[in-house]
Amino acid sequence: MSLAIPNGLDNTVERPGERAPLVLGETTFHDITESVCQVAERKPSAGWVGGFLIAFALLQMLGLLILYLIYTGVGVWGNRAPIFWGWPIVNFVFWVGIGHAGTLISAILYLFRQEWRTSINRAAEAMTIFAVACAGTFPGIHVGRAWLAFWLAPYPSLNLWMWPQFRSPLLWDVFAVSTYGTVSLLFWYMGMVPDLATFRDRSKNKWRRMIYGILCLGWSGSSRHWMRYEKAYAILAALAAPLVLSVHTIVSFDFAVSQVPGWHTTIFPPYFVAGAIFSGFAMVLTLMIPARKMLNLEKLITIRHLENMCKIILATGTLVGLAYGTEFFIAWYGQVPAEQFAFVNRAFGPYWWAYWTMVSCNVISPQLFWFKKLRTTPWTIVVICIFVNIGMWFERFVITITSLSRDYLPSAWAYFSPTWVDWGMLIGSFGLFFTLFLLFCRTLPVINMAEVKSTLAKQHHMAHAAAEHSEGGH
Repeated sequence: MSLAIPNGLDNTVERPGERAPLVLGETTFHDITESVCQVAERKPSAGWVGGFLIAFALLQMLGLLILYLIYTGVGVWGNRAPIFWGWPIVNFVFWVGIGHAGTLISAILYLFRQEWRTSINRAAEAMTIFAVACAGTFPGIHVGRAWLAFWLAPYPSLNLWMWPQFRSPLLWDVFAVSTYGTVSLLFWYMGMVPDLATFRDRSKNKWRRMIYGILCLGWSGSSRHWMRYEKAYAILAALAAPLVLSVHTIVSFDFAVSQVPGWHTTIFPPYFVAGAIFSGFAMVLTLMIPARKMLNLEKLITIRHLENMCKIILATGTLVGLAYGTEFFIAWYGQVPAEQFAFVNRAFGPYWWAYWTMVSCNVISPQLFWFKKLRTTPWTIVVICIFVNIGMWFERFVITITSLSRDYLPSAWAYFSPTWVDWGMLIGSFGLFFTLFLLFCRTLPVINMAEVKSTLAKQHHMAHAAAEHSEGGH
């Protein structure tokens, strides 16, 4: 029985009694190794070089703006009383949310034995690490005196004339995000060990061979190594899975445990987690669709992978829309005037444009994925996912800025306007993110070769079993 897909590269057609193949064409184990290794071994393409130069220029701009901030002071931002949690906190929460999907795809889908994760989990995990790095930048500079950023660490010191407040959700953030980042990094690295050994064995340069040899921890591919690897990977997956839910829950507590109208609500934990998964998957698709085309990985990252992720975006986007409506219901049902004002102010106050941009991008645009044609066409997926990313950034802007700008004291109300430094830092953080991702594509295995090969082996087995069954029936 042939493994080729009759309709070219479309494996989204459901056939009763058959599992759709996740590796397309007459692909062999050797083809998988060649497809993944050639990304790092051949000369970089013009598209990669152009993208890297742009991203690196933006990263340099971010570095210069941080130096300007340290030299001049936080007055270069648009943060003003009473909006002290302005642009940096919006960016922090946005990037933490983006970092959510990688470990979700890797850990939770691994524990549920979802094999469609195998072609996309490596890049999604890398995205998590890089997004957490971007997120960590903003609390460090938001303290105003960046050289004292170590004060954020919860260590007892008499010199500070204050003691870490362990009841503060800001301190919980430090533990939650750092734990999530550490476990995600270990999980990412552990999964790469067998593939790093393949890179080592194919290296023709002694320095590359030595570096990959150190990184692969002396991997020989013996049955003992595989047994220990499988155990360690499963343990890390079990540790990472609850962190997926806890990290953004705790980030939501930064807002939910306060007394600010619009923030003081119990719906925030599930609302933030659903929104983080929603934005994380959108960013994975925004990265992976151009990458699969540019790196010739279309037989490994198939339309079915993209379609499955679109279905998750559709589900979580609907949950986010439900959360928006529930917030208004709770404000009306609670009969607290300040809460009711906060939500009316969001929709019809001075920031109405931000609120309706958020609703349009997050609630309306993902509903287009109900149509199969749209969720199986790569360029339409990219466009919709970019709108989702824009909408999720605006969600954090709406939550943070609208509540702070008009709280209990009307005489203190103010309008927040971002400065050119605010805009530059947001754009520069994308430079940091894309620089790290493009370097990852050129130096490390972008697809988990070992797991994709195991998926292909099962695919062959099922095809042969089906063929034998068919012959026996005749």
